[in-house]
Amino acid sequence: MKLWLKILLCVIAISVSGAAGAIWTGSSLKDWYALLEKPPGVPPGWIFGPVWTILYLMMGVSLALFWHEAESGPEKRTALIWFFGQLVLNLAWTPVFFGMHQIGVALLVIAVLLVTILITLILFRRGHKPAGRLLIPYAIWVGYATYLNAGYWVLN
Repeated sequence: MKLWLKILLCVIAISVSGAAGAIWTGSSLKDWYALLEKPPGVPPGWIFGPVWTILYLMMGVSLALFWHEAESGPEKRTALIWFFGQLVLNLAWTPVFFGMHQIGVALLVIAVLLVTILITLILFRRGHKPAGRLLIPYAIWVGYATYLNAGYWVLN
């Protein structure tokens, strides 16, 4: 399969799966979330859509590059398992936080997510440096989101 097709498939798949979180977020933003005490440094709500769109795009390109360029073998399989593990955790966080309103459990999910992203980033860099580098902004954003989640947990 050609690289451009892998990029297209990966970006679409990750973007669609990420967009599914909007189902959980929508109604909670107006009701439950609006009533929460907010930690310092919470960005305006409009920023989340564009940031996640860019991050999902970068994740998709990273996955496609790694899939296409990294040498086949157990290291590649392990890295892909970690990638899909972090993706599952990423997708789990939104319904836990916004759907179930479980801020403490969401904090645990996002903390484990951050660790799995860092492991994935390291493994991807070993197989294809640009693929690993594309995950750096994602790790930084999730680190920031972990701080916010912790702040919500402490304040509420």
